[in-house]
Amino acid sequence: MCYLYAKVNQNMPTIYRIFYLMLFALPLYSQEQYTHLRQEMVNEIQAMVRDTSDYTDKQQLDSHVLDAVSSVPRHEFVPEHLRDYAYINRPLPVGEDQTISQPYIVALMTDLAMIDKESVVLEIGTGSGYQAAILAELADHVYTIEIIDRLAVNAKKTLDRLGYQNITVKAGDGYHGWRDAAPFDAILVTAAPEQVPEPLIEQLKPQGRMIIPVGEQGRTQSLRVIEKSASGKISERNVLSVVFVPLTREP
Repeated sequence: MCYLYAKVNQNMPTIYRIFYLMLFALPLYSQEQYTHLRQEMVNEIQAMVRDTSDYTDKQQLDSHVLDAVSSVPRHEFVPEHLRDYAYINRPLPVGEDQTISQPYIVALMTDLAMIDKESVVLEIGTGSGYQAAILAELADHVYTIEIIDRLAVNAKKTLDRLGYQNITVKAGDGYHGWRDAAPFDAILVTAAPEQVPEPLIEQLKPQGRMIIPVGEQGRTQSLRVIEKSASGKISERNVLSVVFVPLTREP
């Protein structure tokens, strides 16, 4: 971790030494440095896209997706004690046994959804709100559902603080989607069910896309692209082997 520590007089009472360290143990990263780290992360994502092109059929991601990843401050969506690791291309814990997804996976899923400025998007599994923020940079509106109340509340606070006005957060069971806001141009699911939830297929617009990891817990899952044709016919393809937390449901 990148911290500057003050020299402490060891003769101080313990409680004073603790407060002294808390006062002077300041992160060295400035906003300019975070911007640089974000760009390094984007460069690593681009390299990983090329390395996995045999599986995904993608040599590069849409420039608008990369711009979104470059602009969203991922360090704002991780616990404060993990901010030094925010721009490493890996998942990180965000509490409640949940994680913020690997940046490469966030970028890939966003690209596969083919979102534009007129898209209305549903996200299942808000987590810390990072994926929703990326989507909001590209879409007209994002509806996002989180089953864990505390995560939903914290994500909303973060998104509001960062000024996102085109995201609606709800605490609830994402398996059933969001009927009042349906249909959706795109649906992204950031937790893995063992089978694709039928309500989500129903709430997908004709010519819409769903990006979802599917598979048994404790095993490698498959990231799938599910498309609904203009006539309502469903087709799907496997893109990549992945590991996601399970899609939990209310009792």
